[in-house]
Amino acid sequence: MIHPSAIVSPHARLGANVSVGPFTIIHDNVEIGDHSVIDGYCEIGYPTPLADGLPLVIGAGARIRSHSVFYAGSRFGDKLVTGHRVVVREKTVAGVAFQIGTMNDIQGDCEIGDYVRCQSNVFIGKMSKVGNFVWLLPYVVLTNDPHPPSNVLVGATIGDYAAIAAMSVILPGVKVGERALVAAHSKVHRDVEPHTVVAGNPARYLCDASKIRLKDGSDQSAYPWTRHFHRGYPADVVAGWNTP
Repeated sequence: MIHPSAIVSPHARLGANVSVGPFTIIHDNVEIGDHSVIDGYCEIGYPTPLADGLPLVIGAGARIRSHSVFYAGSRFGDKLVTGHRVVVREKTVAGVAFQIGTMNDIQGDCEIGDYVRCQSNVFIGKMSKVGNFVWLLPYVVLTNDPHPPSNVLVGATIGDYAAIAAMSVILPGVKVGERALVAAHSKVHRDVEPHTVVAGNPARYLCDASKIRLKDGSDQSAYPWTRHFHRGYPADVVAGWNTP
């Protein structure tokens, strides 16, 4: 299952039925779980002193697509999925079923929960904290430097089930509450209350999220989105939501 052109360190630990594509490099101090697929032209466990000697651990059932780079020192739960040309820096800790879209850049020292979905071209700055079941749509940016350039890093915090729509920017230290919605192309400079919608530049309170209606003719509330959107989530997870 390892392509002849791939370079796999003898010190790396690969689980059962792991596939490694052409011209991929897997460095020392890497652990890859069973039944994972790593496409061609990837670099896994890229060495950096900032990892402090920690291993790169990728859980079972991962699918890492071509031209992706994962630095040493991060840890991912089972069922990690990436698009193409992803970069993930050191000391990122993520839960199960993390989906990283094409051209994502995760700058490291981040905490990311379970079932987080990032679409294409998302940037997650160092020290960010992202909860469970969060959606980060295309071109979302989580910033961390309150007065660039500086050595002060203050990450954003995104609450469980929140959705950050396309091309929004979350400024350093901002907290987006659980089940909140940040509308497309917003610049969020202050904390967002749970279950609310903010929009604009600068972002301002628009309404409670429950006021947004589905555009499918049903006139049902679009939020919480867990009431009507279950695609790709395991049945046992959906059953546990108990959304009113």
